[in-house]
Amino acid sequence: ELFPSDTESKVETKTYELDFAFQGQEAYEMVCQHEEDGDPYALVFMDVRMPPGWDGIETIQRIWEKFPHIEVAICTAYSDYSWEKILDRLGTTDQLMFLRKPFDVITVKQMALAMTKKWNLAFEGRCHVANLEKNVADRTRELSEKVHELEKAMAEIKQLQGILPMCVYC
Repeated sequence: ELFPSDTESKVETKTYELDFAFQGQEAYEMVCQHEEDGDPYALVFMDVRMPPGWDGIETIQRIWEKFPHIEVAICTAYSDYSWEKILDRLGTTDQLMFLRKPFDVITVKQMALAMTKKWNLAFEGRCHVANLEKNVADRTRELSEKVHELEKAMAEIKQLQGILPMCVYC
């Protein structure tokens, strides 16, 4: 019942743009380039073991130092690190998932869907906050200008009161 065998399934399938890196530094450079191009990655699948150079954990650390909002799924058959050591290096975060090989395709698809939706919601939230902050700054600037104008007008009125003779009506 969960996975119908008929070919006309009503389940919407998501497509993802996939890029591949073979080494940690290369992955980091790709993340940086996509950020610079205004097309940031939402999710990175990272193996722990890599060819000589940065391993997956060091690569994740470096990515998160510069881009702390990227979701990461560690995909590995085995690790040179215990879970405690990974948490010591990366910290406790809800932006990290762990997937052991061999993994089921449906699991990967669901993980990608959940993590990218979460990233999109967080991105929308950050954009909304930035917009609110801009609106507050604009309004504060406008109000400051108005206060300055009123203070200037009040000073002119006080100056005129000192110059003009007082009229007394009986």
